[in-house]
Amino acid sequence: MNNFSFYKDGKALYCLIFAGFLMSFSSSFAENSFRHFKSNFQQHKLQGTVSDGSSPLPGVTIAIKGKLNTATISDYNGQYSISASVHDTLVVSFIGFKTAVIPIAGRPKIDIVLQYDTTTLQEVRVNAGYYSVKESERTGSIARITAKDIETQPVTNVLATMQGRMAGVNITQTTGTPGGGFEIQIRGRNSLRADANAPLYIIDGVPYSADAIGYNQTSNVFPTTTSPLNSINPTNIESIEVLKDADATAIYGSRGANGVVLITTKKGKEGKTTFSFNASTGAGTVTSYMKLMNTEDYLAMRRQAFANDKITTYPANAYDVNGTWNQNRYTDWQKVLFGGTSVMSELRGSISGGTKHTQFLLNANYHSETTVLPGNFLYKKGGSQFNLNHQSADDKFHLVFSAGYTVQNNDQPAADITTQARFIPPNAPALYDADGNLNWENSTWENPLQSLTAKYLSQTKDLIANTMLSYKILPSLQLKSSFGYTDTQHVESRTNPSTMYSPSYGYTSANSSIIVNNTKRSSWIVEPQLNWEKTVGKGKIDILLGGTFQQQNTGRLYQSGSGFTSNSLIYDLASATTKLVFLSDETLYKYQAFFGRANYNWQDRYIVNLTARRDGSSRFGSGNQFATFGAVGAAWLLSNESFLRGSSWLSFGKLRGSYGITGNDQIGDYQFLNTYTSSGVSYQNNIGMQPTRLFNPDFGWEINKKLEAALEIGFLHDRIFFTGAWYRNRSSNQLVGIPLPGTTGFTQLQANLDAKVENTGVEFTLRTVNFSTKNFNWSSSFNISLAQNKLISFPNLKSSTYKNTYRIGQPLNIQLLYHSTGVDPQTGIYQFKDENNDGLISSPDDKQTIVDFSPDYFGGLQNQLSYKNWKLDFTFQFVKQQNATLLAGLAGNMTNRPERLSNSWQEAGEIAPYQIFTTGANAAAVAAQSRYTSSDATIVDASYIRLKNIALNYQLPLRLKELHCSIMLQGQNLLTFTSYKDGDPEFKNSGYLPPLKVITAGVQLTF
Repeated sequence: MNNFSFYKDGKALYCLIFAGFLMSFSSSFAENSFRHFKSNFQQHKLQGTVSDGSSPLPGVTIAIKGKLNTATISDYNGQYSISASVHDTLVVSFIGFKTAVIPIAGRPKIDIVLQYDTTTLQEVRVNAGYYSVKESERTGSIARITAKDIETQPVTNVLATMQGRMAGVNITQTTGTPGGGFEIQIRGRNSLRADANAPLYIIDGVPYSADAIGYNQTSNVFPTTTSPLNSINPTNIESIEVLKDADATAIYGSRGANGVVLITTKKGKEGKTTFSFNASTGAGTVTSYMKLMNTEDYLAMRRQAFANDKITTYPANAYDVNGTWNQNRYTDWQKVLFGGTSVMSELRGSISGGTKHTQFLLNANYHSETTVLPGNFLYKKGGSQFNLNHQSADDKFHLVFSAGYTVQNNDQPAADITTQARFIPPNAPALYDADGNLNWENSTWENPLQSLTAKYLSQTKDLIANTMLSYKILPSLQLKSSFGYTDTQHVESRTNPSTMYSPSYGYTSANSSIIVNNTKRSSWIVEPQLNWEKTVGKGKIDILLGGTFQQQNTGRLYQSGSGFTSNSLIYDLASATTKLVFLSDETLYKYQAFFGRANYNWQDRYIVNLTARRDGSSRFGSGNQFATFGAVGAAWLLSNESFLRGSSWLSFGKLRGSYGITGNDQIGDYQFLNTYTSSGVSYQNNIGMQPTRLFNPDFGWEINKKLEAALEIGFLHDRIFFTGAWYRNRSSNQLVGIPLPGTTGFTQLQANLDAKVENTGVEFTLRTVNFSTKNFNWSSSFNISLAQNKLISFPNLKSSTYKNTYRIGQPLNIQLLYHSTGVDPQTGIYQFKDENNDGLISSPDDKQTIVDFSPDYFGGLQNQLSYKNWKLDFTFQFVKQQNATLLAGLAGNMTNRPERLSNSWQEAGEIAPYQIFTTGANAAAVAAQSRYTSSDATIVDASYIRLKNIALNYQLPLRLKELHCSIMLQGQNLLTFTSYKDGDPEFKNSGYLPPLKVITAGVQLTF
């Protein structure tokens, strides 16, 4: 027996605590392990580990050359054991790597290092939803990332894992507050309605509704209402595929118009039972701050403003300049109020293994995260995932079961104080008085910490379960069915306690209030399918027929309470003096469909793929409930032609194209019906009803026609692989709310508008293997997307209520603004172009300058390097865009301003970029400032290049065979290169906490 010493092998000390904890569950662990090794050696068992040079490879096939039924598979740790004679030869094979042939030559232990073979990556099967397809044979546009890409990122939202890594997929983080959301657009915006452009999410075959579960009166701390996507744990994901074109999405019919995001969770692998434990901790800070005036510059601005307004005596309420506040005091309120450090920690554990016929995986995780704000705010998320795969001995019957449960608890302030921190005068008083209480400075200011005493609390419970049963009736005929269920329960509240106000107001708990949102959503789905595969002559045919039966129930209750005898009872609505119900409804969504796919592959050269779906939705009235969608895709594998086969330089070549029609029913439930809601008003002891929607029997489907052409080409055994794609998507029959005159009693009528939206673009992806040796590997992946969105038709736009929102031939994401002509050198007032030459500057007539907020292009560059036991992965994300500066508000009143406004107009004849200071007494300057905020003068270049992610991993070279220990260092948003001056350039709505710069360190144990 070989003795192992943690003292002698000092490298293992890094893992001593974790290994000791885990190994303590079995006192005989080490003894049994070495005893097993010794006995196996005596029985002429060959053992070893299979790796890629830096990490173990599970699932590798090791066989004896020339002998049948001798193969074994490496376990989760890459370890294998096989009976062999001293003169045998091993044949080691694994997808994505070159097959290794290794003579045993009497050795009792052989550690095998496989070399990457990028050509075989074309044989990897890609998830296309209802079916899978080889990468080389797919006719549709599918982008993909795997657990290898995801696990290097210290993020909690599934959309964050995709940023900068997929062509055609534009993702923006909307806030740095824990539990906040992201926005995603796949190949642009198709619908006029901003809330109807979300893709379809499928998790292990189960549709997952991404509709908001928050309420805009409770989730004020976020720029958008609470999203359920935070319930998806990225560390549980094996792969994410994004379906983009018609060939890939049409089989999902009306739900695929905006793309489909397929999420596959991790599964167990054949081999001995393996335990894995991860622990990490880290810290986060905001990426950047605005450059604001210091006290000297601020007071100079204020004094000049009073002088400009010819006010010689400072008013009593001008506390900052009249001597009430200390004029030598300076506080950087950004750093005080949101410049703290967020502390995050994560624990994960899993157990997996199984036999040839049954494999399992069970994992659990816990994540906690504080905020950068002062105070004890905490976001917590914990969950568990279970997967079970089973197949019968004759390989005819298969069962796949997966279930995941997640609970989130979020404790945040009721409102984001980022904007407030940027406006507070730099010489404002201290936050606390000498006794440690909130300082109100004799009621001369509103203490910004008052916002933190109002709470946002939420709890989300989420369950996703699916069972897939399949049986091979014949070798070429398979019957299967999927049964899925989801359940989401969300409760959130926002309080306004009396304690958040200055005592001078005299408020008591009788003035306290709370708003509560209770949302419940559950759904079930059944999808029977029949699949037939057959080789016919020199071709292969694959036919899939199936159906979908789905039902979703949603219940929402929004209510408030005010007037409490004590603030301790604020969360008890029964204790409220006044109770109001804002909304109480239950909706039922029913969906059914029949779909089919026919794929023909002739000699692995010519491939045709046909998909069709007949959809039925309860969201439309009689006569419009059903619609048919479909697509055709084709591919020519030119590298398999005789004149190119065996080429020394061209390893792969494929031309593909597709055309099809998908739909969209993202309009909400009951929109075509006459609907009524409770008025909440009592009349003669009866609560009345009031109409809320008009009947429209012609309400129908939104239509999206998609066209794509692409080239995929690989050189030098795919060491250089390039993909270029052009697409055009046209969306028509737009589902919108047409505004109605107030005299009708309704604000709008839901209807189809004969407007067309077009998205065109090109996408390029380049993957290279720069070095591939035994000890050193380096690969790179680059993607860039150039997209254009425009409204190509809109009947009678100029006479519609949308005339001041859209323009024919322009993108949907535009704003109509004043055109600034600068500052008048004589008056110091902002000037604007009089578009209609009527002598007045007015809205909307003079707001005719078009500004597009869509990105010109976006993409990313990823590099993966490994050297022996070291791994380095880093990704740069880039976006070319423009956005608005944060110059709202009057320069000269009692709010801090950006530092650059010190260069404002001072005297007649001066050429200056910013207008005259005023306290608000100059009416012309006040009006001009309002127009300036809505002018093109505030639009600047907000492009950026960001080191989105970097991860360094080191696997300790332990001598203990059964234990693997890795140390990880990961970073997110570490560096940002931009010319944008007002903080972080990544935002959709200004005034919210920017994304955080995060660094984490962790350890992983596997045994």
